[in-house]
Amino acid sequence: MKRRLFVIAGVLAVLGAIGAAAGGALYYVYPVQVSILAGLTRNYFISWLAPTGTATTEANAAYKGDPTVAAATPVEVVASVSAAQAPSPRAAAGDWPSYNRTLASERYSPLSEINTKNVAKLKVQCTYDVGEFAAFESGLIMVDNALIGTTEFDIFSINAATCAENWRTREEYPPSLLPANRGAAYMDGRLFRGTQDGRVLAYDFKTGKRIWHTTIANAKLGETVPSAPIASDGLVFVGNAGGDFKGGKGRMYALDAKTGKIVWEFFLVPRAEGEAARGPQGASPLDTATWKNASGIPISGGGTWTSYTLDTKTGRLYVPGGNPAPDFAIAAREGDNLFTDSVIVLDAKTGDYKHHFKIVPRDWHDWDVSNPPILIQTRGGKQLMAVAPKDGHLYGFDLADNKLLYRVPVTTVTNVAETFSPGQDVYFCPGSVGGAEWNSPAYVPSTNLILIGEVDWCDTVTPKTVPELRSVKLGQPWAGMPTWNPFWIFGRMGRSEGHWAGWVHAVDADTGVWKWRLKSNYPVLSGMTPTAGGVVFFGDVGGNFYALDAASGEKLWSQDLGGAIGGGVITYTVNGAQKVAVAAGFTHIAWPTKIVEAKIVVLGLDGATARQ
Repeated sequence: MKRRLFVIAGVLAVLGAIGAAAGGALYYVYPVQVSILAGLTRNYFISWLAPTGTATTEANAAYKGDPTVAAATPVEVVASVSAAQAPSPRAAAGDWPSYNRTLASERYSPLSEINTKNVAKLKVQCTYDVGEFAAFESGLIMVDNALIGTTEFDIFSINAATCAENWRTREEYPPSLLPANRGAAYMDGRLFRGTQDGRVLAYDFKTGKRIWHTTIANAKLGETVPSAPIASDGLVFVGNAGGDFKGGKGRMYALDAKTGKIVWEFFLVPRAEGEAARGPQGASPLDTATWKNASGIPISGGGTWTSYTLDTKTGRLYVPGGNPAPDFAIAAREGDNLFTDSVIVLDAKTGDYKHHFKIVPRDWHDWDVSNPPILIQTRGGKQLMAVAPKDGHLYGFDLADNKLLYRVPVTTVTNVAETFSPGQDVYFCPGSVGGAEWNSPAYVPSTNLILIGEVDWCDTVTPKTVPELRSVKLGQPWAGMPTWNPFWIFGRMGRSEGHWAGWVHAVDADTGVWKWRLKSNYPVLSGMTPTAGGVVFFGDVGGNFYALDAASGEKLWSQDLGGAIGGGVITYTVNGAQKVAVAAGFTHIAWPTKIVEAKIVVLGLDGATARQ
């Protein structure tokens, strides 16, 4: 008997060795594909017994509103804000023509057919199966009765009422370990998107035929273009990501919408002497004074990877800037590392520098300014810029003098002052994929509330030594975490101590005091979409889609859509009826979500309910 067990154990050991060797050989030939497959397999088992979604709302007894603005009526406020922040030029009122609906990015919709009285009767009306496992983060847009979405390789158009496919165009280039595409821009019959190989592509809106392409990033340095561009007045605004790769540098561009020609280029971190330019340079005060790098540590970082905001009245472009690199190892790059972790304000026509808001002064946690700021006029009359980076706070700046009005925590914030040193583990919250990710805050003018969805997920990190960082080749991941495990590139992110959750905070735009907050048992990554019907829509990575009363946070309706919601949530009218579209089925090696194919889900009311 013992001999038989010994033989069986020997056979299993041999088979295991053969499997490991085969896996190693496949990894050597196809490292990205094998890593993604392993990650999705891991996440499949982790999410196997995922619990049902729960959401709990709490009111703030200390919230009193702002007595100085009590005379303002909601109707007056809605009218003034809607006029100031209209959708993109030539867009119909019921469309959703840009990443955050308006170029000011405040995400508020004036539609009210679906409202607090009837939203409980919301139903799924059609579904478009994307047909692939994807990090489906697409910020959907809807123009002229067509819903537009993107994946890492594809762009497609579907009927906004029936989900029938109009066309679909696929691009071919090498896959990425961190695949992402956050959507397309629309202007004058054309669509614009970025690619993982560093290009911007233009397509015919009706046919999906490619019109032009322009390279704005160096794929050999790990640079990509995952951002959703925005478009206005003949220009397409977009920048490159890749700030987590050694040598990768963020830059911002304006392209001619008709030809793809680069109109201007702006370096978001210092341009090295002799470094090639792709187009005319916007005027910049930036130099290397805030980068005291160790020898052999090139200036890297400042990528921009979500979308952008444009004030069409002033012509100022607001660019969210990413982290400095290497992550975590601050001893390798002492200083404020401008313009990383900042909102950079540029002249939209020339690319010239106007101002910057340094949000994270010195970053050793990988806390990018990750999403576009919103520009609003508060009920108290302030011209406000609100921004929610990955550091777990909501910031409000008065644009009259660019001064900070408030900085308020909107997720768990723990142990953030402790410095990092090689060989020492440090636990902190929010982690490097915590806080607010690629979707912006939203604004409800009738209540003067800013709504923000947050990730409550912590991290444990120890940084590499400077010699270890020097040894990394240009163009390779440079997260600064000493590990061979691809799941730990950005730290060891566990789901213990209750920190695998999400928050929605409703914060007074004038005072920064929260009125209500909701806690979900899953992180909140999706877009927040408030409407004139008094409802706010959002989803979590458990696949739970919610409709809340925007004034109180009360849950009015929810449904499990069968896949993590990490992309756009938009609302629009088609054939005279209001719909809500959701990008669901988000799968990614860094996020332990259900492994399902990506899909777009369109919801609405039946005809009788909508007429009530």
